[in-house]
Amino acid sequence: MRILICIFTLAIIACSKTQNTPAAVISIPGYFPALPATPDNPLTKEGIELGRLLFYDTRLSGNNKLSCASCHQQNLAFTDGVALSDIGVSGKQLHRSAPALINLAWATNGLFWEGGSTNLESQALGPLTSEDEMHQNLYELISELNEVPEYVRRFKSAFNSEITTANILKALSQFERTLISANSAYDQQQLNIQEQKGLTLFNNHCRSCHSGVLFTDNSFHNNGIDSDFSSDALEGIYQGRFRITYDSADLGKFKTPTLRNIALTAPYMHDGRFADLFAVLQHYSNGIKHSPTTDTILLNKEPLSSDDQTAIIAFLHTLTDTAFIHNTALKQP
Repeated sequence: MRILICIFTLAIIACSKTQNTPAAVISIPGYFPALPATPDNPLTKEGIELGRLLFYDTRLSGNNKLSCASCHQQNLAFTDGVALSDIGVSGKQLHRSAPALINLAWATNGLFWEGGSTNLESQALGPLTSEDEMHQNLYELISELNEVPEYVRRFKSAFNSEITTANILKALSQFERTLISANSAYDQQQLNIQEQKGLTLFNNHCRSCHSGVLFTDNSFHNNGIDSDFSSDALEGIYQGRFRITYDSADLGKFKTPTLRNIALTAPYMHDGRFADLFAVLQHYSNGIKHSPTTDTILLNKEPLSSDDQTAIIAFLHTLTDTAFIHNTALKQP
């Protein structure tokens, strides 16, 4: 379903009007990669601020009770702190844990846990229209927003256009591209002896997937949390990227999440099965399940000692960015 949504979204965005507002200036550290260009949706001050209003607006849900921030809370690094949420319009429990919204501007290799969306613009349409999430009728949403003079004015200012689905998605994605976390103790090089030990261990054991300053390779891996995918009937919840590619080599593969602010984003994995970081490291130390697609780098590794696990966790806590979770430019207006 979301594959079709992505195609539809690309079509409506391609048909939208060109904006004339000046580009916004986004500050990032010099050691970060350059921001990927978005020529079809350049960042502007007006577009970003409009996106922030929409992100926190419950009008975006069919029952007018949920906003994007209901499942992506700033104090939790834009996650929700639960394994599988059931606060959607249908009341049904979802099959995926809400991912952290961090440094999404660089997520150019697919979004969602399985990579089912190619960009932020198409991604936003998924939760908006899913009957188990926000379940909004887009025509009704446009009608509701048109009843608010401030929105009419802001869409005109940001896009030189009336309110359209394409521009709603563009504004949301502009705001989400400003969710940049780059000011942790790690970034400030303020690590104590135990944290330095943890960093060394992390580099030896974890960097192959959680690479670079973004702490993700933006790729997909089977990290050995499941081994049997044959009886997976519920939306292929264990089948991972196979749901998108239908390539058996992708069975059980999920996107590598960033580890920035990882101490704030429990529980962990695509289904929130691990309650804390100790459980995660226990899994990687001695809980890997073998299957034909399990990442070979995880096989036949020496278990981590308890002290080593403690040191790695100490290092992971240095990736918490308090400036990010308290940034007033990202808060509810």
